[in-house]
Amino acid sequence: MKEFVADRLRKIEDLEQRQLLKDIVSGVFMNLVEYQEEMNRKLEDRVFNEIEDWEDNHDIYVTLCAKEDIDPIHESLYPMIPSDLEAKTLNNEETLDSLRKKEEVTLLTIFLESDFSEIKTLLTHQRAFAGRILTTDGHYDIQVSLQQNNSYIQEMEKLYHIFQTNGLAWKTVNNPFAYKFFDVVVIDCPQFNTEEEIVDVTIDFEEFEEKKRFDMILLWNIKKIDIKNIGFPMPAVDKVNYEHVLSIRKTGIAHGYLVDVEGDSIRYIKRSDNEITIVCPREKSGIWKLLKITKFDRNQVGSLNYELVSNRRVNRFSNKYVHKQAVLVKTKGEIIRMVNSFEVSQSVELVDVEIRDRRLAERECYPMNPFISDHIGDDSNKEVMTLLFRPREAITFISNDIMSFLVSEVQRYFSEYRCEGSWL
Repeated sequence: MKEFVADRLRKIEDLEQRQLLKDIVSGVFMNLVEYQEEMNRKLEDRVFNEIEDWEDNHDIYVTLCAKEDIDPIHESLYPMIPSDLEAKTLNNEETLDSLRKKEEVTLLTIFLESDFSEIKTLLTHQRAFAGRILTTDGHYDIQVSLQQNNSYIQEMEKLYHIFQTNGLAWKTVNNPFAYKFFDVVVIDCPQFNTEEEIVDVTIDFEEFEEKKRFDMILLWNIKKIDIKNIGFPMPAVDKVNYEHVLSIRKTGIAHGYLVDVEGDSIRYIKRSDNEITIVCPREKSGIWKLLKITKFDRNQVGSLNYELVSNRRVNRFSNKYVHKQAVLVKTKGEIIRMVNSFEVSQSVELVDVEIRDRRLAERECYPMNPFISDHIGDDSNKEVMTLLFRPREAITFISNDIMSFLVSEVQRYFSEYRCEGSWL
């Protein structure tokens, strides 16, 4: 409006009239315009914030880091498996004893900086790689195989069950690195002497030689903490269970929290601004295990050697509104909106959606929620929904994994189809 008025003033040729009108407009009209614009902004914010969205508090960020580069006092990123930081040695009694008995032994775990097609080929064809063990008595030729390490996948499965216990909707963890860890397992080795100790191990990983990375650890913004009850547990409304109140003032009210419990003893959990209330049959107060999902500020992350990815949705009104609705409109436009709602979709573009009778011959993505099973219907009889993507940025070794994340999210809403992704 201000630009419109200024443009009209410039077009008045009579300078005396222009000055007179300018004084009038500047003194009264402009104040009204500014007041109206301010009221419009407040109304927009009020409508936008009317839809409360706790989902933002449970966004998961993931990245990969070398063990030697980890900052132990980082405020946002923590090891996905804390025991990864512990020093590991090959000369423990169990390893040496298994080698002497010629049993399968995991020598170490490596990360392969390979894309999905190479990982799939490696998993499909069990291969043996030549290696050599140097001991205090000499060299031994060995054969090893690469077996996928499922430790991080199991951690995500644990997190899924914790979300279910806490009554929160699950959102696929965008973790493109988790499926690229492999255990180096000895499958053939000569007999060791009882007094020998391992000095060094060398293995020829052939075409994976340039892509192997040692001592890599996955980081995410989840930290395990312990919190004690405030006061004594109070009887719940049903007179059967008890309410345990935990204060989160000291640990930060801006973060997300999940109560880490096993079994079905928890009746329900509710969250307020400053407290978490757990309702369960437990009568005594005590220590509760919580998962703190740190509210992320990318400006405080610092430099990283690998990409930081997340399952965060873009903070738009439409995304919040649709998330609150129980009914999903299943159209192509809705699928495109769903894919574009994630921050990570900035690197890929969903171009089209096709329904087919059978899967593509060459799979280019994989399910990222293998622990969620669909017990309804025979999966083999379902039609195939193929999502066709186009990369917006240069293809990297995690591009197929990003596509797999987006397809896995669509799959959660379209159980009547078998969803898959492909590049155009």
